[in-house]
Amino acid sequence: MENYLRVWRQQAKVRGQYDAAVFIGDKVLALTNSDEDALWLAEVHFSNNNYTRALAILSRQDLISRSTACRYLAAHCYIKQGQYEQALTVLGDQNPTHLIRSNKSRRKIQHLNGHSRITLRNAKSRYEDRDREDAGNIRYEAGMCYLRGLCFAKQNAFDRARDCYKDAVRIDVQCFEAFDQLMKNSLMSPAEELEFLESLDFDSITGADAPISQEAADFTRMLYTTRLSKYSSPAVLTDATETLSTHYKLAENPDILLSRAEALYTQCRFAEALELTSSILSTSRSSLSAQTTAGQNHLGHSPTVYPLHLACLYETGATNALFLLSHTLADHSPEESYTYLAIGVYYLSVAKIAEARRFFSKASLLDPHSAPAWIGFAHTFAAEGEHDQAIAAYSTAARLFQGSHLPQLFLGMQHLALNNMSLAQEYLCAAYAMSTGTATGTVPSIPSLPSSEMSPLGGDPLVLNELGVVLYHQNHLEGAVDLFRQALGLATSLRCEPGAWVATRSNLGHALRRLGRYSAALDEFDECLRIGSSGASLGYSPFLGGSGGNASGVASAGVSGYEERGLIGSLYTARGLVLLEMNRTLDAVTTLHEAVRVLGASGGGDAAGGAGVAGTLLSRALEIWALETRETEAGLSEDGNRAAKSSTRSRDKGKSRAARRRIAADDSYAEQWIDEVTGGVPTGLDSTNTVDETIEMELDQDAERLLRDSVEHIRGGLRGRREHIHQPLSSPEVEAQQAQPRSRGTRTARSYQARS
Repeated sequence: MENYLRVWRQQAKVRGQYDAAVFIGDKVLALTNSDEDALWLAEVHFSNNNYTRALAILSRQDLISRSTACRYLAAHCYIKQGQYEQALTVLGDQNPTHLIRSNKSRRKIQHLNGHSRITLRNAKSRYEDRDREDAGNIRYEAGMCYLRGLCFAKQNAFDRARDCYKDAVRIDVQCFEAFDQLMKNSLMSPAEELEFLESLDFDSITGADAPISQEAADFTRMLYTTRLSKYSSPAVLTDATETLSTHYKLAENPDILLSRAEALYTQCRFAEALELTSSILSTSRSSLSAQTTAGQNHLGHSPTVYPLHLACLYETGATNALFLLSHTLADHSPEESYTYLAIGVYYLSVAKIAEARRFFSKASLLDPHSAPAWIGFAHTFAAEGEHDQAIAAYSTAARLFQGSHLPQLFLGMQHLALNNMSLAQEYLCAAYAMSTGTATGTVPSIPSLPSSEMSPLGGDPLVLNELGVVLYHQNHLEGAVDLFRQALGLATSLRCEPGAWVATRSNLGHALRRLGRYSAALDEFDECLRIGSSGASLGYSPFLGGSGGNASGVASAGVSGYEERGLIGSLYTARGLVLLEMNRTLDAVTTLHEAVRVLGASGGGDAAGGAGVAGTLLSRALEIWALETRETEAGLSEDGNRAAKSSTRSRDKGKSRAARRRIAADDSYAEQWIDEVTGGVPTGLDSTNTVDETIEMELDQDAERLLRDSVEHIRGGLRGRREHIHQPLSSPEVEAQQAQPRSRGTRTARSYQARS
């Protein structure tokens, strides 16, 4: 009868018919009165959220003190009810560290393998006996370590919680809940995460035979590797993801897709990351009916995907998609923290800071360990320039998420905005040490890496950029140049989106400009404009997200086009300033004119204010250009006058003798010839240069032709005048005068004599 009832109750539990399972289970317990049947009935009550009834069953016959499994279940019931002190009373304060078996013990066995087979046999026998002895309780002991960690975390004792989680995974490497808490809450730095993963004994995973056990160990290691921070050891992460995707055909698995999306997000490749998160939220592979609306496609997924998806939507400027997602989550999941996170992100995207702060606060109340909610809440103060409140909020986030470098980074940025350079440098150095595992207290320095290689250290290039800004403001320009170049090199080695680091390259250009390296600075600004003209999204400033549970960064730069215009306009302004320094005034005028056009198109705000700076520089450049033009024209005019006078003197020298002979032959006729040719020169002109210039302009076009026309004109004029006034001249005199050629020298000499 007992066997029949046990089969019945098990089938009812599998079908989710908990009332039937409780009814039959109670009869089985009444018949057998065994500890196993009592534990089974308590587990059914726990699965049906009847925690008080489960505790009542476990309290009978003193099961909690006699059974490890019953003690674990009782403590779990207290935690579900929020009674953390009672749970710790049941669990105790000490972890069973004697059950930990790490890689050191395995290495010790391998070392003994080469020295003494007897010693090796004894060591293996001792470990195997311990494993067999604790086989029934070791998983529950690891589970109780995990529950201790939950209790300490609820009491804000995060150091003790971290130790409990680590001991739980060391005791049972398959205790994924504890490992997930370590990664999700950023309780370790990226370097510590990698070191902890290497210390785990994956060989303790057993299978049917040795080859299967080894494969299971490698598979579990790769699964855990995908949950590490994406800022540390990107090469290891990439290898694990590729192996799981290709060899084990998990390329479409949501967890693997999320890991790849987080890696793309840290590389500022937001559009690609959004494609992956959207594919996770799509229902193309689900079994939902075809009548499911498009808005409900975002439901029924792991909560870990929503923060990253929201960050990608914000970064790519998908405001309408944020609005739709927020409404969908509010209608169907009003009790989840990520619902209010989505609403807060939407309000932040439309610049409604007060509303965004309210919903971020609500999300943090529902889930006090939500890193994106805390970071978003702090960002609302930073967006309004409330630096003191922002520092307080970031400090709380730094206390809650001790392994994440982002709160330290944001604290450094706030102190930088307040011009507290020493504090800013301290926080930023701590942030870089957390992201890479390097020593703290000094300005970081990493070797330059080729673009084809992955950085072995990893790290966040934005931290290097902010440190470079600190050194720039402290007038340590050489150090700033080195850090800016290291940031760009690290971003390239991590295969980051080039457009996201235009601001860093611009900072490098400004540092080079102040150092007087104008050609190098101009090259950097030209490269920035080239990247910007290719349509890349410009700028990077962390906001929120889910890099392995970390609060990853997003930026508003490049979302609406306003920030892009401001950055491109500032790049044109900086380029014009460098061109002015290089005395390329005309190029500077053209560049600054473009800066005014771009900045003025923003319609207002800081970008339009930047147009005033560019306009001032443009006015100054135009003044310099006008002065240079006058100087150039004056120099050319002076050179031209000297050349003209020299040419006139040389021509006059060659013709002066003939002119004097013609003047001496007939002075009276020369006066008549001058009056005819000059015909109409004003008699009131006293300036010698005016008459000379008039004569020069008439004769320089074609001296030969004009001289011939003048002679013919004079001959005809004399004949007409004789006929009109009837004053005959002697024929020999007229013929003699007509035989003399009229030169420019004669006319010029006569004009001088007439004025004298």
